[in-house]
Amino acid sequence: MKKAAFHNLGCKVNAYETEAMQELLGGHGYEIVPFQEKADVYIINTCTVTNMADRKSRQMLHRARKQNPEAVIVACGCYVQAKGEEVDDCVDIVIGNNRKKDLIGILEDYFQDAGHRQPCQELLDIAHTREYEEMQLTRTAEHTRAYVKVQDGCNQFCTYCIIPFVRGRVRSRSQDSVIREVRGLSEHGYKEIVLTGIHLSSYGADTQDSLLELIGAVHKIPGIQRIRLGSLEPGIITEEFAESLARLSKICDHFHLSLQSGCDATLRRMNRRYTSEEYYEKCLLLRKYFPRPALTTDVIVGFPGETEEEFAQSRAFIDKVDFYETHIFKYSKRGGTKAASMENQVPEEIKTRRSNELLNLGRQKQAAYEEALIGTVQEVLIEEEILRGGERYQTGHTRQYVKIGQKMDENRVNQIVNVEIKNRSQIIH
Repeated sequence: MKKAAFHNLGCKVNAYETEAMQELLGGHGYEIVPFQEKADVYIINTCTVTNMADRKSRQMLHRARKQNPEAVIVACGCYVQAKGEEVDDCVDIVIGNNRKKDLIGILEDYFQDAGHRQPCQELLDIAHTREYEEMQLTRTAEHTRAYVKVQDGCNQFCTYCIIPFVRGRVRSRSQDSVIREVRGLSEHGYKEIVLTGIHLSSYGADTQDSLLELIGAVHKIPGIQRIRLGSLEPGIITEEFAESLARLSKICDHFHLSLQSGCDATLRRMNRRYTSEEYYEKCLLLRKYFPRPALTTDVIVGFPGETEEEFAQSRAFIDKVDFYETHIFKYSKRGGTKAASMENQVPEEIKTRRSNELLNLGRQKQAAYEEALIGTVQEVLIEEEILRGGERYQTGHTRQYVKIGQKMDENRVNQIVNVEIKNRSQIIH
């Protein structure tokens, strides 16, 4: 029996695909072992969203080769889709996006030619692919929550982003396929489903389907008690969308709305398709239909041409919105994107200063949101037991995705329990 080890880099979509490949190999007789152990095959699902992601992808490929010089090293995903034939020499098999489902056949062909193995490249012209890559999961690494990929690709072409070039155009999974997978996960005991995609808000743009209809169909599945949504674009939040979600009792009041900047001039250079005022109106809509929802976002600092005045506008807007969590990223130049050739690139030390300023603001906002939970009773889906300060706690997340620890007399893992938040020490970061 051959041993296979996996390592995932990047987003939740990558994580889903890594688990699906792992399930494929396990179902075909491979023994799945931890990445740090000696294996016959190492599969690294790579990422290229930033220069750091490229570097980490290369590092993990070389680490796999060091762990077993005789192993077959497989590089999958976005980094190799971007680099093509330039991928590191230590790699034996290169599998681009939309070919991960073919992993078994690719490995079989490679091993069949055992005496004359040559590096193998399986890369599609991703820009002209219209087929959604069907992959399925019955179990995930988590025991209570399952991420379900429903969409791939992006048509937005934000000027800083390489993803449309490595993931291709929008491709939506059929509703029937999603429902089959979610039913299977429910039968295996999963209580919470997270619908995710590269650009989730575009679900159905290529098939005339509707994200709202898909959510409604998942909501009807017995056993599923929570539905959480991946990152959304502001444009999808309409009065009808927010009101319809609020009628669905399983929807978690935790919404990640991608922002990137609170300054309109910066948003235009980014090719983001909304103004700060339009974005704010979407936040107000969600707060109209959900009591104190957890709103989270992403912000890029140091985008080309971002002046001190523009940064100040962005900071003031973030302060105004009152996010629960703000994920801050320093702009990373990506070859092949429009922003890479823009004038007035911001020096690294200025990016760092601005990033630290927003991180401090984010910590203040997070603390304020959590303080407001004190004295309330929250539904917590218990996920695991941990030792904390020598005592045994059971931990899980609220509907707003706040992690809570609570001492309990009996094992309540994979159950939803009501927990009174008495102080911030119950909140785990």
